[in-house]
Amino acid sequence: MTKHRSIAIDGPSGAGKSTLARALAKALGYLYVDTGAIYRTVGLQACRTGVDPEDRDGVVALLPGLDIRLGYGEDGVQRMFLNGEDVSQAIRQHEISRYASGVSALPEVRAFLLDRQRQLAAEHDVVMDGRDIGTVVLPQADVKIFLTAAPEARARRRWLELQQRGDETDYETVLRDVIDRDEKDTNRATAPLRQAEDAVLADTTQLDLEQSLDLLISIAKERLQA
Repeated sequence: MTKHRSIAIDGPSGAGKSTLARALAKALGYLYVDTGAIYRTVGLQACRTGVDPEDRDGVVALLPGLDIRLGYGEDGVQRMFLNGEDVSQAIRQHEISRYASGVSALPEVRAFLLDRQRQLAAEHDVVMDGRDIGTVVLPQADVKIFLTAAPEARARRRWLELQQRGDETDYETVLRDVIDRDEKDTNRATAPLRQAEDAVLADTTQLDLEQSLDLLISIAKERLQA
């Protein structure tokens, strides 16, 4: 049986994980798996059905009726499907961030999604990003990277991204949300955000996108050859 290689990228909200992980996967010829998008899809369903993300029983009750699928186009971009509907754009609305953070803190939700994430890594060479990939989902990953940047830098990047999508949320609101999510993700009881002991720290506060990608490619190639 062929052993597939795996790269785990963890880090806080707005660190650029999705953009950089996708670019890294393309550079290496790996499959990109955005686990945050999967949790956002659960959060979207909670939002649409009026279930508060802090309502544990309400969120758990949604799980049996969820058909969540990942699709990939020829460009390798991951698409999210919820009960047959392409929700790839809908899950990126700013308000869904709060729902994603809430539902991802629930152990029942994480258990519901864990096997399908591991299955993707068993079947493909993957670059997988999230909050607990290197610590929980793929603890035996060949490469582990903890990607971070100062909260202000992350908030500005997220704010600019929202502006490009036509979302007029102001910067101060985004910064507050980034800091709040850091607090929740770091202190949640189930699979908290933390750097794995064997993960390489990559701080991109002072780096642009191209420099950040070069850093990740360098780390990945060095670790894969070790």
